[in-house]
Amino acid sequence: MDAVRGLIHRGGRPLNTGAALQYVMDNVFTNSTVSRLDTAKKDVVFLLDGSDGTRNGFSAMRDFVERVVEKLSVGENKDRVSVVQYSREAEVHFSLNTHRTREDVMDAVRGLRHRGGRPLNTGAALQYVMDNVFTNSTGADASGGRSFDNVDTPASALKQRGIFVFAIGSRTSDSRELQRLSFEPSYALSVSDFSGLDTVQEQISSLMSTAVVRSRPLTTTETVGRQTPARDVVFLLDATDATRSDFPAVQDFVQRVVETLLVDEKKDRVSVVQYSRDPAVQFYLNTYMTKDEILNAVRNLRHKGGRSLNTGAALQYLRENVFTASSGSRRLEGVPQVLILLSSGRSADSVDAPASALKQMGILTFAVGSRGSDSRELQRISHKPTSAFTVAEFTDLSSVPQQLLASLEALPIDVTPETPTDSEILYQNLLQMTGHLCVCHWIKDLGQQRAAKAIV
Repeated sequence: MDAVRGLIHRGGRPLNTGAALQYVMDNVFTNSTVSRLDTAKKDVVFLLDGSDGTRNGFSAMRDFVERVVEKLSVGENKDRVSVVQYSREAEVHFSLNTHRTREDVMDAVRGLRHRGGRPLNTGAALQYVMDNVFTNSTGADASGGRSFDNVDTPASALKQRGIFVFAIGSRTSDSRELQRLSFEPSYALSVSDFSGLDTVQEQISSLMSTAVVRSRPLTTTETVGRQTPARDVVFLLDATDATRSDFPAVQDFVQRVVETLLVDEKKDRVSVVQYSRDPAVQFYLNTYMTKDEILNAVRNLRHKGGRSLNTGAALQYLRENVFTASSGSRRLEGVPQVLILLSSGRSADSVDAPASALKQMGILTFAVGSRGSDSRELQRISHKPTSAFTVAEFTDLSSVPQQLLASLEALPIDVTPETPTDSEILYQNLLQMTGHLCVCHWIKDLGQQRAAKAIV
């Protein structure tokens, strides 16, 4: 606490965010500065825009850092904090192993002095952070403007290292750049000016707690671990006329996700559904049992087309016809049920009731939207707000799979089997009947007639 209070503004020009990030990576998140990989605690690095444009807002930045630090459990074997300020170049104010108590950190932050400088090299700062500070930790980046240098390469390298970057920008920041900087788009936050940082402090603290859980080693009690990787994954694809030209990018996205799965009857299963006004199942969870078959089916998908985007009706359809035992769902066996929605616009019908019903069934929904989507609607559909992703265009979907896969790896395996419906009980009984008998029976799955033939 004392160290934070004692921070003195550095001053200087220009603002090199890229160099500062690189410096933090090279010099702060390292073993020599006692960054701790593979622990459940947090190593938190604040990368602060110290360029000339933030001089008036710097006191608000310090207050923000103090409020976040107050939420941490600072200690040698607990949370550790580092602060780096940058403009053209990065400067470490204190490393992760400098202060061992919250009071010392707070004092150091209060004593920070604005650095100053031009330009703002965020890319170089990211690279610096990766090379000198980061291993597998959590960083918060407060930036007042667009970076003068390129941020894509160092930001990508940080993500590959498993570093959870949260980017906070003011009104002059480039929102797309902030999203590219962040570990996932929902980790990019904006305020009108730095005096409004108090409005996002609680959100940052909550997101940091989520990141810690996601970064912990996989165990059979916490995650879909390597011993029990079974998942039922359903893709719900926007097939309206507006997505026709982007459909190859959508197919490519699905293929990239499927490539990472362990497809097998006893492991991961996949289904694909297209929708516009009405949904159309391309294949069910029990249609294909090998990865090659699924990839081939995805390559051969034909765009459905249609004008109206009825996402609510499509979600309801999935609940009644796809996440069922007769369609290959193993929900009743406790296998995690995953829905990945790709939507290009706002739904013409209400999504709230069907989205809520899916959550009650334990369906874990991830929503990916493009520029025309309603971000709040995507968050309501998703099983939690941080499971909603946004890209400018579907042609930019290549940036999403890594973030999505990280979320899939963190799925809980202790899923409580839901109480089966009457039709599901009937279906299971048919499969369990003994004797030499061919049974043909019409099963009504929540209003949908489907013929199910069981040979027992």
